Amino acid sequence: MAKSADVVIIGAGIVGSSIAFHLTEAGVRNVLVIERETRQGLGSTGKSMGGVRAQFATGVNIRMSIYSIPFFARFEDATGHPSGYKPHGYLFMATNDAHLNYLRKNIAQQKALGLKNVELLAPDDIRKVLPGLRSDDIIGGSFCPTDGFVDPESVMTGFMARAIERGATLWRGAEVTGICTEHATISGVTTSNGDVQAPIVVNAAGPWAARVARMAGVGLPVQPLRRMLVLTEPFAGLPERLPMMIDMSTGWHFRQEGLGLLMAWAGPDQQPGFRADFDPAFIEKILTHAAARVPDFENLAVNPRRCWAGLYEMSPDHHAILGPAPEVHGFYFANGFSGHGVMHSPATGRIIADLIVHGETHIIDARDLNVQRFAEGRAIKETAIL
Repeated sequence: MAKSADVVIIGAGIVGSSIAFHLTEAGVRNVLVIERETRQGLGSTGKSMGGVRAQFATGVNIRMSIYSIPFFARFEDATGHPSGYKPHGYLFMATNDAHLNYLRKNIAQQKALGLKNVELLAPDDIRKVLPGLRSDDIIGGSFCPTDGFVDPESVMTGFMARAIERGATLWRGAEVTGICTEHATISGVTTSNGDVQAPIVVNAAGPWAARVARMAGVGLPVQPLRRMLVLTEPFAGLPERLPMMIDMSTGWHFRQEGLGLLMAWAGPDQQPGFRADFDPAFIEKILTHAAARVPDFENLAVNPRRCWAGLYEMSPDHHAILGPAPEVHGFYFANGFSGHGVMHSPATGRIIADLIVHGETHIIDARDLNVQRFAEGRAIKETAIL
């Protein structure tokens, strides 16, 4: 059992695994990742919809996607494992001038930051994508063909397996019970496997991040929020490369999963908390949106036992909180992704590794995502939230 480490990472989901991968790539080999469950991916990673997109409204999220999506495309070369990346695209459908102007503004920023293949679509273009779509109110949309989907568990596994090959250690079924500090400086952690000395601890605990931060005597504004996903039975006649389709009038969105559909919708009545059970009454609500936009979807069959719920880790401005805690030297945040943890996991791992090893990163302006932004009035408004 490791009694000391250069870096301890709390949480072995896709974010913690990416950090371990990027640290070992940078030459930090004595990395210990601690996972309280008996296997990886039982938290938010395994419950994710798996979408990846660069169609965001803020520069920092666009930059993180521009780093992450090409990484998924070459993931097998980097790790020896497949990512399951399918570049089927994301299609945002606008039903009023405000939506369309919003998409135009976003596209201009996305292209200015280097996303060259995003485009504005006319209603006829959108109808061709899914002929059964009710499109009388659709006035346009935006599409990026390199957006798409990945397999979150495969990505997580690939990151961690290569990190272990390079010398990292993974403890499963071990719980961190305390974070030790001396003179506001990290000295290690106490765990159910014993004490570990370490000068750096990374909080990658997903929805439980605030609890972990409190162990170090630090406040972290991250709350869990339930999101439910509905998987349908097989449905005939779907296009071969159906993109993620987003109805901006309701927020209802869906993509193909096997021979059926995987659908999501952010119900306005959800309250923060650790509730992660699936509510069967949600099925009728989401099918109402589905049939309203695609009349043939009124015949979708759903088995409630094949649906599930997971937890988003929400920050106040729906952006990640990355970087060192100002109050405790050696304590780092990789939290608050607000539904974007899977898609931004490559960039997150690189950013945190850069900050630990070099004290700076070139992927983003790290100050944009530090926790101090909330106290300093620098919160960033991201409106492209699903």
